[in-house]
Amino acid sequence: MNINNTPWWQRAVFYQIYPRSFMDSNGDGVGDLQGILDRLDYLVKLGVDAVWISPIFPSPMADFGYDVADYTGIEPIFGDMETFDRLLSEAHRGGLRIVLDYVPNHSSIEHPWFIESRSSRENPKRDWYIWKDPLPDGSPPNNWEATTGGSAWNWDDNRGQYYLAQFIKDEPDLNWLNPEVVSAMEDVLHFWLRKGVDGFRMDMLPHLVEHPDFPDNPPIPADHPFRSIGLTLEQVHTVDQPETHAIVRRFRKIFESYEGDRVIIGETPLFDMAKLASCYGQNLDEVHIPFNFKLLLTGWNAGKMKAVLEEYYAAIPEGAVPSIVFGNHDFARIATRFGRQNLRSAAVLLLTLWGVPTMYYGDEIGMENGDIPPDRLQDPWADPGKGTGRDPERTPMQWKNSPNAGFSPPGVKTWLPVADNYRSINADSQEGDPDSNLNFYRRLLKLRRDLPALHEGGFEFFDPVPQGVLAYTRRSGEQQILVLVNFESQPHQLDLSPLGAGARTLLSTESGEQDRVDLSRVGLGPNQSLILMLE
Repeated sequence: MNINNTPWWQRAVFYQIYPRSFMDSNGDGVGDLQGILDRLDYLVKLGVDAVWISPIFPSPMADFGYDVADYTGIEPIFGDMETFDRLLSEAHRGGLRIVLDYVPNHSSIEHPWFIESRSSRENPKRDWYIWKDPLPDGSPPNNWEATTGGSAWNWDDNRGQYYLAQFIKDEPDLNWLNPEVVSAMEDVLHFWLRKGVDGFRMDMLPHLVEHPDFPDNPPIPADHPFRSIGLTLEQVHTVDQPETHAIVRRFRKIFESYEGDRVIIGETPLFDMAKLASCYGQNLDEVHIPFNFKLLLTGWNAGKMKAVLEEYYAAIPEGAVPSIVFGNHDFARIATRFGRQNLRSAAVLLLTLWGVPTMYYGDEIGMENGDIPPDRLQDPWADPGKGTGRDPERTPMQWKNSPNAGFSPPGVKTWLPVADNYRSINADSQEGDPDSNLNFYRRLLKLRRDLPALHEGGFEFFDPVPQGVLAYTRRSGEQQILVLVNFESQPHQLDLSPLGAGARTLLSTESGEQDRVDLSRVGLGPNQSLILMLE
């Protein structure tokens, strides 16, 4: 029983596992559930609280699991239901929560529902997906484009109609205005919640419903973040429609009917902070933790980071908890994006800001984006002429300084190539080094867990500080903590005397830091971060 009535997820640190890339237990070059089970002790020792596992459901793997062919099964590549049940049980025994992916916007083109839907216009499931007649000239019904580029409409000879697929053509959009679809997808939630999973990360929630009149989308503004992925139209009529909120409220009621504070994490790529804040619901009755995509696209710059956080924190409804995430399976790794010299400072930021942090597998050892030769590209979004898509951040976990980095047995061709730097960057070599990135993360995670100010305390930026520095306090009762993050490669001298006379160093990104600090002259080295307990 939760004696302080605070849901577990508000204090938790989530750790995302991309299952194809975490640990290969059977030597086929692909990670699997048994591999995760075999590494549970590593996760417990690391100090995270919950594991989010990307899709593990049966799939033709056109989009590596996000094209779901059976929402209540296990893809044989990853194992079977017995292995999943054992993983869930052992994780709970070790104090870890398990969160799965829920992909509600679309299914696989090979899902039995879609096979029925495309079979005829008279089939009982004919309206389980979005079908439209062509325009008189045979062209698609409107100008909507897929996130991967090109038209979102795909012709089907059998029905003589177009079906909508906002992502790849193998992922047709479900019709969430059909009550039968809603009921079937709610049954999916019940299936896994009855098994005891602790929640879901819900994929692309804002895409669930489209404008019923299917009007054209307008040109994308010049400053829109999605210009960087090649979109030319703003998703005005395909994203964040009012009906979506009613659907998510129904999800929330289902979750609340189960014991244990089950959590809804939302993939919510909304860059208007008011729209993002609306994902919590007017009465905080929708998503528990909507991801803030602005943080995923913010560079390593103190001023820009502070501006995004201030806008975000100001928009959060009273009583809601923000999300802090800097990387995942769709974005460059933090060591690549922010630079290796800032890896530990990024960890400090992630784990001490106000909000629920989500880590990505391998970040704790400093994994970087891998180099993927053109003939090894896997991502359906990849274009050899333009880039390598999302494969570089999905390379296998680097466990050891041995062939295949200990992910697969030597001699096995792994599904993606192991990054070349596995000899110097791997968990095994960092295990016994007290100054390694892995052990730094362990100390930082323990500090966050042990100090209420860091996982539930109030938050306030401190000014003035030099332009390249972020300073903020976390407070809980008598506990007052100051965090300093130097975003620059030059040192700074700070006068923080308004906060008191002195402080005690709890953690530094540099070794050999003095225990006591005079707040009137705090020295902050290049790229250094400090966590101080105010006296």
